[in-house]
Amino acid sequence: MRTVRNLGILAHVDAGKTTLTERILYATGATHKRGEVHDGTTVTDFDPQERDRGITIFAAAVSCDWDGHRINLIDTPGHVDFSDEVARSLRVLDGVVVVFDAVAGVEPQSEAVWRQADRHGVPRIAFVNKLDRAGADLDTAVDSLRQRLGTVPLVVQLPIGREGGFTGVVDLVRMRALLWGAGGGSYTEAPVPGALRDEAQRRRRLLEEAVAELHPAALEEFCTGSGVSDGTLAVALRDLTRGGEGVVVLCGAAYRDRGVEPLLGAVVAYLPSPVDVPPVRGTLDGTVQERPADPGAPFAALVFKVQATATGRLSCLRVYAGTVRKGDAVLDMGTGRTERIGRILRVQADRHAEVDRASAGDIVAVVGLKGARAGTTLCAPGAPLVLEPPAVADPVVSVAVEPRRSLDTDRLATALARLVEEDPSLTVRTDPETGQTVLSGMGELHLEVAVEKVRRAHGLEVRVGRPHVAYRETVVRGVSGLTYRHVKQDGGAGQFAHVVLDVEAQDGTPDDLVFGSAVVGGRVPQEYVRAVEAGCRDALAEGPLGGHPVTGVRVTLTDGSTHVKDSSEMAFRTAGRLALREALRASVMTLLEPVVEVTVTVPDDAVGGVLGDLAARRGRVSGSTARAGTAVVTATVPLAELFGYASRLRGRTQGRGTFTTRPAGYAPVPAAVSEQVLKVRSR
Repeated sequence: MRTVRNLGILAHVDAGKTTLTERILYATGATHKRGEVHDGTTVTDFDPQERDRGITIFAAAVSCDWDGHRINLIDTPGHVDFSDEVARSLRVLDGVVVVFDAVAGVEPQSEAVWRQADRHGVPRIAFVNKLDRAGADLDTAVDSLRQRLGTVPLVVQLPIGREGGFTGVVDLVRMRALLWGAGGGSYTEAPVPGALRDEAQRRRRLLEEAVAELHPAALEEFCTGSGVSDGTLAVALRDLTRGGEGVVVLCGAAYRDRGVEPLLGAVVAYLPSPVDVPPVRGTLDGTVQERPADPGAPFAALVFKVQATATGRLSCLRVYAGTVRKGDAVLDMGTGRTERIGRILRVQADRHAEVDRASAGDIVAVVGLKGARAGTTLCAPGAPLVLEPPAVADPVVSVAVEPRRSLDTDRLATALARLVEEDPSLTVRTDPETGQTVLSGMGELHLEVAVEKVRRAHGLEVRVGRPHVAYRETVVRGVSGLTYRHVKQDGGAGQFAHVVLDVEAQDGTPDDLVFGSAVVGGRVPQEYVRAVEAGCRDALAEGPLGGHPVTGVRVTLTDGSTHVKDSSEMAFRTAGRLALREALRASVMTLLEPVVEVTVTVPDDAVGGVLGDLAARRGRVSGSTARAGTAVVTATVPLAELFGYASRLRGRTQGRGTFTTRPAGYAPVPAAVSEQVLKVRSR
């Protein structure tokens, strides 16, 4: 297992992530021809929609071998609408390479995936790509890592040549030059060029200083005055990477196949193996248990992706402990049922090779599981354990979908159910007022892809309504001392609950509900207090303005009373729900809408029109920078105002403008807009 690396490739869209993956597969001999995104010939972007759109939509797993190590690699999407795919992948990875554009530096989605890796505690290496482009600058890109990500970049390479003249790098750890020919691929090693010797020495000294500040052994050597040896420096870089205290930075040009082999060397040298990370933790009956990455331990695995293929239903999983063989029985902790493993497959994007077993540290796909979903724990029947599943974000955009032919209603329901199985960030519900089927997801493109998948995979003609965003309601000014008595007597045991609530808005970043109790003297027993909290959470499902979920509320139970016979947890839960509903109706409420941070890149001569269009969409411009004949405008815009923006931007800039978005939370809706939203809701 020490020779296994479970690696993810993360990046902003168009930073060169999939091209880098293709070059890794080619360098390791897993493929014998370089695939290209623009030709639709890449291994990992195998879905027809990915090839049509030229972007990664679905996380794809591949395996390859390098320097005696097996690398299980997952190429993840770079578009914000598919960030849940990234989160599910990060949950099962031990390390990642984050790819940055040498011209743009840290971009919005590269920052977003970096924060996701922070939350999962995954060690990282940074690869500054596209050094052969006009305007590329390694130092500027590294500064953006330091300033925007708050990390400590440990730059271990110095580029040889600039922009189109980029031909190699100086390895600052071994102080050797690595040079590529016109075709890229394997490099030749040579002494550091004389013109770069002083600069290389200076940068090596800066690297030693940065490492010595963070690593005790390196500091001890550094203080002797002789500098840090190559061996100590390599060990320190490994320790700092695995501990998350620093980030090793390499550079190259993946499209020209330059810098890929040194990156693979860094992955093997610095990123952890499954035995180098802490044992996986799970729960059983409320107690926390650890399970080591040992093939002989009881089996435990986490399903992170489910997909339907022509050969059957595949469940992609990471084995954390133990060994599983073809034909073994495993316990599905989600359903509580025992299922049998039909086949175990080593995944190569859309191709699969059957294997007899999978052990701790492996990422494989299995056939034969009927009830497993993304986030399901599989374990040995005699050693149950529940691993923490990946978190699923709340959807923010919805569309109504219906079949063109009423005869296809059941087929559409089946197709949508399968979609939700494969992608937990999609939800399907029936609108209680209109009876329409509503599909919800993470963005306009996310829903477009989902609907197109229904059309292509199931041969269904589908009509799609105009997108709607997920509004929320919150308290502006609450109420104090609201008294509610729930009394019900209809024969037999009755129901009695008396509660007094204070309701107010939360400060800072709000949760849905912050609940507290100020009851003294035991007037409301603790089990009834918990029931009141549960009832309050029930009440948040629909707000008084338009039936939208309520967020950002602080509720305090200040008093209450019980009946010796008729009080129960059910009675107090009902009282909590009805009391909070009444309190919200009496409070001053406001509507919240999802907002996104938009980064628009346009030619200098189109800036005025773009700024005016953003203002018309209720956007608030937060920054504008010039970059090599283009302007980069950053603004916060309501998500509801961005539908159709891609077409409008192309029209204003003659096809030269691009934009990206990332979620920026919720913001109050202006009164005039709020009235329009509520009118539409009431129809």
